[in-house]
Amino acid sequence: MATTGFRKWIVVITTVSAAILELIDTSIVNVGLTQMAGNLGVTIEDISWVVTAYAIANVVIIPMTGFLQGFFGRKNYYIGSIILFTIASYFCGTADDLWTLVAFRFLQGIGGGALLSTSQGIMYDAFPVSQRPIASAVFGMGIVMGPTLGPTLGGYIIDNYHWSWMFYINVPIGILALYLSSTFIEKQPNEFDIDRRKIRIDHIGILLLAVGVGSLQYVLERGEADDWFDSRPILILTILATISLPLFIWWELKTKSPVMNLRVLKNRNLTIGSLLAFIIGYGMFTSILLFPLFAQRIVGYTATKTGNILIPGGAIAILIFPIVGRSLANGVSPRIFVTIGYLAFTSFCFIMAGYNADVSENDFIWALLIRGVGMAMINAPLINQSISTLHPQELPMGIAFTNMVRQLGGAFGVAITNTYIAQRTAVHRSDLVSNLQAGDPLTTDRLNAMAQGLAAKGYGALDAMQGAYRNLDLIITKQALMISYLDTFRLAGLFFIVTFPLLFLLKNKKMDPAAAKAAADAAH
Repeated sequence: MATTGFRKWIVVITTVSAAILELIDTSIVNVGLTQMAGNLGVTIEDISWVVTAYAIANVVIIPMTGFLQGFFGRKNYYIGSIILFTIASYFCGTADDLWTLVAFRFLQGIGGGALLSTSQGIMYDAFPVSQRPIASAVFGMGIVMGPTLGPTLGGYIIDNYHWSWMFYINVPIGILALYLSSTFIEKQPNEFDIDRRKIRIDHIGILLLAVGVGSLQYVLERGEADDWFDSRPILILTILATISLPLFIWWELKTKSPVMNLRVLKNRNLTIGSLLAFIIGYGMFTSILLFPLFAQRIVGYTATKTGNILIPGGAIAILIFPIVGRSLANGVSPRIFVTIGYLAFTSFCFIMAGYNADVSENDFIWALLIRGVGMAMINAPLINQSISTLHPQELPMGIAFTNMVRQLGGAFGVAITNTYIAQRTAVHRSDLVSNLQAGDPLTTDRLNAMAQGLAAKGYGALDAMQGAYRNLDLIITKQALMISYLDTFRLAGLFFIVTFPLLFLLKNKKMDPAAAKAAADAAH
């Protein structure tokens, strides 16, 4: 039964806030890694474990959410996840060494992944069937706003406070969410009489899933930093993923009580929708990674300024989401919105690929506004269209699968981006250096000008010339890096172009009332 009045909107605020909080934590630490590494006395490569641990925990727990909700009851599972997330956040802030921080960051990811996976189902319960697309659109705001707000909030904290406040800020919000959830979220009818003794646990499936997906996520997150297959752990985990994932698929199709019912992938809409969700995850996480790097390392913006530039794009997404939700509820084809969103995001990628170090703040804002439009148009319509032809009993697994695939798309995006940037930077640096010839008048004049500038500041003749060569090397490195960023934006745009025809293979069907009702009980 749908919730009404004041209680309904408290549930909405609670669940959307919890989802945003979880997604903020996927990106908030990115802008603080340098300060964290210096404070804890470790390298940048080591501190990246803080990001890797959270991502692995997320991608492992999300596909198991349907089973865990059935075992513990959805409200109990949700409240337990809030408690775990909040406690882990506190201990992340108090950590005084790397591996303590990584351990609690992993636990935070377990709790956070469960929050994201359960929030939408709870919020669906607060709306009547006819308004479920609106609920999906409202929740979609959290999916887009979380990764957008993360760098903004993280940049402000890093520029003004200690990095630990990136975790402490979760504690009061978590306590409030715990109170609101306990007070206002109602249990589902079947939560009162769960007999856990009759629930068959797919131990083998859970083990294979955790090992396979966890290993794959680690390889994607750490591959570039650890030189891929030159690293023994990367090689071993690649072998584990290669063995575990096919075994998992075989076992899940064979067993009578699978932790993930992969048979739902026989549904064409879900399969195609999942592929598109993968590309969306790739585009969303890649753009959030690339833009701060470009703004800070090439243009020279502070973390706070970089975050502030992201705000207008997030704001326009908030304005568009309710319009999309109401239109879907009134029967407008989701394909129309997804097509517009795809085109908008493709345009964003190629606009960014045309910028250089002289780009203005307004140029960035306009590009990010287009991105915001794209994200608002894609997420909710695609989720609705992907599960629209599933049977009611298949919806929980369909929704969980699309979420896992979107997360994996983000992981692949980060891995592809880091690798591609490193390779293209080396290529462009070599090309730029090859144009510098001994005795070339332009090169000589540039070096002499820089040397004279340093000499005017009190440097000796030899030191001034050495300094000029170092400055020239830095200029070349920065230029090569900038061009590699532009190449990477262009590559992301190409991914969207290549997969665009898949949109027209989706069956254009509005979700029927029975399916929509089942979606209310589904884990996101």
